[in-house]
Amino acid sequence: MSKAVIEQKAQAVTALAEKFKAAATVVAFDYPGLTVDQFTKLRTQLREAGCEVTVYKNNISRRASVEAGFDQLADTFYGAKAIAMSLDDVVAPAKIIYDFSKENKAVQIQAGIIEGRVADVTQMTALANTPSRETLLTMLAVGMLMPIRELAIGLNMISSEGN
Repeated sequence: MSKAVIEQKAQAVTALAEKFKAAATVVAFDYPGLTVDQFTKLRTQLREAGCEVTVYKNNISRRASVEAGFDQLADTFYGAKAIAMSLDDVVAPAKIIYDFSKENKAVQIQAGIIEGRVADVTQMTALANTPSRETLLTMLAVGMLMPIRELAIGLNMISSEGN
């Protein structure tokens, strides 16, 4: 192998390791058996949510995960793997891939990184089933308004008893 090729691969490893460190969430998933159209549809959904999805050579992925300090993730990279990541949204990549896997059995989440920690399939699935940020904020708002609503009903009942 020429020196230029080795240097190019080393740069790819370093760049991917930096992405692993910077990402809020990384999802490694199997995709064999997907048609080009299906993979394009998945890629479009991920990009619309601000996520990046790329297929790297397993050797580069393994080395990058070790270089980034995620040694346990390195064991995941065998066979056909794609990597989806988001720099700011923790839930989006896992949720999109999980939902996509319901329709396309070829897609299976294998492992990932959640906010700097290696996560297995169970943890990634739990993350994917977490309600969206907007849903959680709505639930919080409803929870905060409930005591005020109950107070208003109670005061209304007291005022109507006096009449």
